[in-house]
Amino acid sequence: MEKPADKKSTILAIDDEPSLLSLLEDILVPEWDFIFAVSGKDGLVRAFSDIPDLILLDLVMPGMSGFGVLEALKNAPETQNIPVIIITTDHNEATEEKCFNLGAVDFITKPFRNAIVRARVKNQLQIISQFRTIERLGLIDPLTNIRNRRSFNDRLSMEWKRCLREKAPISFLMVDVDKFKNYNDTYGHPQGDTLLKSLAIIFESLARRPADIIARLGGEEFGILLPNTALKPAMDIAEKIRSSVESMSIMTADGKTETRTTISIGVAVMVPDENINADDLLARADECLYQAKSSGRNRVCCE
Repeated sequence: MEKPADKKSTILAIDDEPSLLSLLEDILVPEWDFIFAVSGKDGLVRAFSDIPDLILLDLVMPGMSGFGVLEALKNAPETQNIPVIIITTDHNEATEEKCFNLGAVDFITKPFRNAIVRARVKNQLQIISQFRTIERLGLIDPLTNIRNRRSFNDRLSMEWKRCLREKAPISFLMVDVDKFKNYNDTYGHPQGDTLLKSLAIIFESLARRPADIIARLGGEEFGILLPNTALKPAMDIAEKIRSSVESMSIMTADGKTETRTTISIGVAVMVPDENINADDLLARADECLYQAKSSGRNRVCCE
């Protein structure tokens, strides 16, 4: 799910000095949401759980240093694109070069001026906002306003790696509109577009957890990725989707004809390991979809 446009950006500060964290909170709130961690290890946990928009990172901390935190952030798909501003008293050329090589975007030197902190934070948030706008234009299906195939593939790769680390199940629903060509031939392509947009709304309303991913994969084919989801809950969601589509009616543009359709769904579930990959999950769901189609359509089939 995309972040609402009117939601405040979240800034995570990682520093072992409570007084500095308190000062940063005074500077940044209420314009932005502020969260913090007092160690490198806790900072990584917070970064992975909250996925902030920007991170302020101290370099010198007991235990895990800021260099280690920065390297870990940039090596993880979930956090590698989060801009990191380094907070340090040691802003020399060697430190700057090392941090930039690891992926930092800017520096704030202690002791700092409030206006400088706000300006540098605002600058990075504007950059990331522009990047997300450009990214969205290339990753959203213009008809249905959900993710396109490219965006889906990116998120599938990310979620597969995460579930591999956590040894968690990941489910995929391959969805296809039954006899869509007949629908288009009967009611016209504009009505077919209306149908696809209506389906996307149903899918988003029923697979609505923050981690759930709905995408138009091409034509009348959709994909729904459900991370951390075992077979039974995945089948439950698939059946709710199938039933909702079956009971849905869409009026033609002239308001004279009520149209209906059905969908077929193939469901596959895997716990990722080193011997399989995400393509295997998609292939298995595609086989189940073929089974649903060949056994009469308007049904959900699993492995």
